[in-house]
Amino acid sequence: MLARRYLLLDPLAHGGMSVIWRAFDQSLHRMIAVKVLTASLHTDPGQRVSVRSEARAAARFIHPDAIDIYDYGETVTSYGGVAAYVVMPLLDGTPLAERVEHGALPWQEAASIALRLARVLTAGHARGLVHRDVTAENVLLTADGPKLLDFGIAAWAGDPDDDRGTPPYVAPERLLGAPTHPAIDVYALGVLLHTMLTGRTPYPETTWEEIEAARRTSPPPRVPGVPKAIAALCRRCLAQDPRQRPTAAEVAAALTSALSTATLTRNVRRGVTVTGSALLALSALLWFQHQTPPRHPHQAALPPPTLLESAPPSPTGRAWTSPEERTVERPPTSAGAVEQAVAGFRTVLEDRTACGGTDTDVVLDLRQVLQHAVLPHGPAEARTESVRRKLSDRSREGRLAPACANALRLHLDALDAALRSE
Repeated sequence: MLARRYLLLDPLAHGGMSVIWRAFDQSLHRMIAVKVLTASLHTDPGQRVSVRSEARAAARFIHPDAIDIYDYGETVTSYGGVAAYVVMPLLDGTPLAERVEHGALPWQEAASIALRLARVLTAGHARGLVHRDVTAENVLLTADGPKLLDFGIAAWAGDPDDDRGTPPYVAPERLLGAPTHPAIDVYALGVLLHTMLTGRTPYPETTWEEIEAARRTSPPPRVPGVPKAIAALCRRCLAQDPRQRPTAAEVAAALTSALSTATLTRNVRRGVTVTGSALLALSALLWFQHQTPPRHPHQAALPPPTLLESAPPSPTGRAWTSPEERTVERPPTSAGAVEQAVAGFRTVLEDRTACGGTDTDVVLDLRQVLQHAVLPHGPAEARTESVRRKLSDRSREGRLAPACANALRLHLDALDAALRSE
């Protein structure tokens, strides 16, 4: 029992510096999650003041992909120490660590999760807060997307170094006593992205002693089998020199660009396939007409029009252009990119694979909200926020499968990028 109020029931997850418990709030009669720090604060009064200040600052930090802070307190442990705890809502989801245990994630899914986390970190860093423990254990996969835990024990940028953090995710400069800086979150995000893409952390060390003994001089390991932009971004985040790492905002921008490019490429390939099929059908029709005898015996059959005659003038100077050349003549304009992103959203929504079990009224509702979102008014993110809220509402109602919601969010990310370029 904590503070004569919170009844700890069973542990949900163990991290490098805390334990998350499923608990019951006896005052408000609701289930909650309580994170208890494992390190004792009784030997350093200054640290207790710092932790309390950080918890208060984090409680004022509101972000849809960060867990809210209900309460903060300190308790005397059975060993005579003083442990801090943070009370949070109990969400239904799966820790990312469990998902990674089953193997690597598809790169689009990994990039989408990292993008959401990068946006949370960007907002926190803008307020001067550094998370310090971005790990797979601290990311919860919910129906509303990934949620980042533990901003309740964040630190101010510039604070002295401490021993908080999980060894595989600890930035190398922390071993030298460097003060807290947003770059340590970016390094941890790079470790997490590498882990999602490969199923394992980039380095084998798992304890503080092993990390201190390791002398890394070679460049970060490459991630095989993913787009070059994603592999390069992951290595930049893992740079030994924190000055060479991108900011969290730059990570978010790079991931948005990579996901948008992938979405546009899929749409272009789909267009090429449709165009090729149409040309094949037209050729078959013309051949059939050519083989059909004239209806009147005295009427000569005119030769059928050929593709050479019906094709538009080619910019290459040839009389005929390939389907690929007509489909990919130039990079899409911003308006074209918006149309492609919207088309991709609708295609996934009406697809019978990811969104096959979605009710017709939900499909119609989402299409109407999306149509309103692309009207020319307001910032890009604000214009798609209504769609994201609708996805979250339908997911909470159980009327939208998680796989369907995640696939739709990828196209919303592409739509955000397209709208910003208008």
